[in-house]
Amino acid sequence: MARENGRETRFGLREAIPWILSNFDFNAETMTQFGRKIMKSRIRRTIQHRISVVRPCVLRILHRFPSCYGRNRYRMLSLPSLAEQPSSPTSAAGDTGELGEATSPLFHSPELESDLVALKISLLGDCQIGKTSFLVKYVGNENEEKWEHREGLNQMDKTLVVGGARISYCIWEVAGDGKSEDQIPLACKDSVAILIMFDLTSRCTLNSVLGWYRESRKWNQSAIPVLVGTKFDDFIQLPIDLQWAIASQARAYAKALNATLFFSSATYNINVNKIFKFITAKLFDLPWTVERNLTVGEPIIDF
Repeated sequence: MARENGRETRFGLREAIPWILSNFDFNAETMTQFGRKIMKSRIRRTIQHRISVVRPCVLRILHRFPSCYGRNRYRMLSLPSLAEQPSSPTSAAGDTGELGEATSPLFHSPELESDLVALKISLLGDCQIGKTSFLVKYVGNENEEKWEHREGLNQMDKTLVVGGARISYCIWEVAGDGKSEDQIPLACKDSVAILIMFDLTSRCTLNSVLGWYRESRKWNQSAIPVLVGTKFDDFIQLPIDLQWAIASQARAYAKALNATLFFSSATYNINVNKIFKFITAKLFDLPWTVERNLTVGEPIIDF
């Protein structure tokens, strides 16, 4: 509707367009600016409308989820220096110094005990080299009947206390015979340390450590490698030149594997506890180090 000569005139959209163009001065620039303002206004209204529709739905979805931020599987632990722990004197005949042992049930569940740090360690090597005796010496004879046995695989836990922090080592031993090869992936996955073991009195078991190392690295490339020679008490009965040859070969293999080398004896508890002390210090970056010993005829420690 428009007013012309004092009276109102009604017309539709088709008649209004020529009337608007004739009564107003529209140039190209004015039309461009006018069109931009209309487009911006439409876009703004569309966005605001969509936000107003989506926002309540998003809030309802978020309210359905529990507040789980800040919860970790394990509580952060502040581990003190191993140097603060009381240590017992060690000698060539035995290694009795160890971290505190907790009197608690075996096979702890981390879901039930939030203050327990559960870590997995693997033992690999040929059969009949003393892996089981080594493990029994560390875990304790009284717990031997509580082992979890599988075909080609043994598992045992030991819980330590370091300044109030509880650490549970879940130790997996692969039997080492032909039937146990399928258990290597299960034993090595998620391990923080892998002990490659051999018999100090058997050169063929020493030659096998490279194969065990390569197989373990297929399933775990981040675990700390440790090369462990067993039966040191029998080894020192060998001729001195043969001891020197075996020790030199073992040191060369340890260097090639970038592993720390320990000569040990489960019978006399030589370096058994010290190996796990070394692993604990390495894992938690604790200021505790082992002394290097390269003297032939003594339990060698090389790194």
